[in-house]
Amino acid sequence: MNFKKSLFVLFFIIISSCSFAQNEGSSYVSFYGNAYTFPHAISDSIELISKQGLLPWTDVKRTTKVYFYVSKPGQITLSLKLKNSNKSCFLSVGLDGAKNAKNISLVKDNDFELVHVGTYKIVDTGYHFVEIKGNSKKLVTYPLIEALVINNTSEGGILFNKSNYRGAASTHLRYTVPEDSAVKWFYTEVKVPDEVKNSVNAYYETNGFHSGYGGIQINNPSERRFIFSIWSLFKTDDPKEIPTDYIVHLNKKGAGVFTGDFGDEGSGGHSHLVFPWNTNTTYRFLTGITSLQGDSATYVGYYASPEDNFKWHLLSQWTQHKTDTKTGFKNLYAFVENFGENGDDFFKAYYSNQWAITFNGTWLELTEAKFTTTANIKTHQRFDYGAGVEDGKFYMFTGGFKKMKNINAGDVISRPATGKHIEIDFERLE
Repeated sequence: MNFKKSLFVLFFIIISSCSFAQNEGSSYVSFYGNAYTFPHAISDSIELISKQGLLPWTDVKRTTKVYFYVSKPGQITLSLKLKNSNKSCFLSVGLDGAKNAKNISLVKDNDFELVHVGTYKIVDTGYHFVEIKGNSKKLVTYPLIEALVINNTSEGGILFNKSNYRGAASTHLRYTVPEDSAVKWFYTEVKVPDEVKNSVNAYYETNGFHSGYGGIQINNPSERRFIFSIWSLFKTDDPKEIPTDYIVHLNKKGAGVFTGDFGDEGSGGHSHLVFPWNTNTTYRFLTGITSLQGDSATYVGYYASPEDNFKWHLLSQWTQHKTDTKTGFKNLYAFVENFGENGDDFFKAYYSNQWAITFNGTWLELTEAKFTTTANIKTHQRFDYGAGVEDGKFYMFTGGFKKMKNINAGDVISRPATGKHIEIDFERLE
């Protein structure tokens, strides 16, 4: 055999072996970015789903759902790429739930194989899921499942998350403020609906600006927080690397408030108050600039709750050195963020009554906002996000694979103006 012919044979072998992993016209849906296990226990889910796929499991009550997005109706054929290195077993596999589940028999095999599930006609666009659970009568170890493989008749009709982000995408409302306004105070209100009360790892930021942020969090099933933090403008994710002249200095904090450094998203000074805030309840937040001197700016954050008739309480006050704040607040915004890996949960909040107050005491109502999101077709392929106006309030949602995008990044939305702001005695703030 001559050299050219040998190269051709080698090339043919390589192409043939690769075709098993993903045939032309098929979608190879990895479990890591698209699958979640139930009953919902975050630590269990992370342990069962890795970059290898759905790891072998034994609990017959454990269910796994693999999500994918259908942009064009059509016929699809589903298969599972798996390796059953243990005893023979049965899997129950169904599209969009157990109503059409099929019982699939697996024999022991130390090699990966492509197991056919079925062919289905998809009429509705949006998210669909394949549900997988063990169905053997005896205790067995179920297989390692690497991916869901989808062949479809509509070219380009199947979309899914190809990134390594398991959390939901972040969404933002960036408020329009008159460009010549020197903003000293930023006031806003937030309400989180009951439907997301159990969605942990949630941050509903209310008072975002170019040098810091504040808002409310659901950190775990038993802890909720109010937070306020200021960035150092020295670029590092390790607060220990911040030089002395770039430090963010704590001046004072409120009763029961924890303060310290933060990192991993830039670095700076952090404060939070553990507070059992309630869903379907409106909370108020106020952020201010109390001093601009030389190359330093001093910021302060307050909260007010209906539990004590909206009395203002201090979270913390910080001085940012080497500041770029010269005339007042810039880039006022809010966001919804899932800071964990539970992207199958749903997150939503209402933002309302936004006002900017200038250094001369003028109140400017903020009724217009540009929507942005971290979801995009290149780096985080999620389509379950959106924003709008409801009952005169802005809202944003993300995650859960249940509501599809109703707005595009860059779109501008407006809420109706009320023309009425609350009264604040700024001189009496602590």
